[in-house]
Amino acid sequence: MKIINTAIEGVYIIEPQVFEDNRGYFFESYNKQKMDEAGLKYDFIQDNQSMSKYGTIRGIHFQKGDFAQAKLVRVLEGTVLDVAVDLRKGSKTFGTVSYTHLRAHEPAANLVC
Repeated sequence: MKIINTAIEGVYIIEPQVFEDNRGYFFESYNKQKMDEAGLKYDFIQDNQSMSKYGTIRGIHFQKGDFAQAKLVRVLEGTVLDVAVDLRKGSKTFGTVSYTHLRAHEPAANLVC
């Protein structure tokens, strides 16, 4: 598992090791021990999946305090432009925008924020 920093403190691109053969591919999308070793100590307690039709824009997700959540975004089909904006006043990266294209045909692209 490769963890790549982005321009925003606390937002990472996670690239798992992909094992591919003539049957398809397999990869470990989350491993608590590896995340902990990388200093990413998130307590994942919920896993959601949504499907969007072409051209759909999903809403802004912003929480703070007791409702704050980390996000693990993965694309199963197609391509998504995933954008993060640091709205945390006082953060070293306040106002910074970071984005990545997440592509189903490149299963090693996940964004955690």
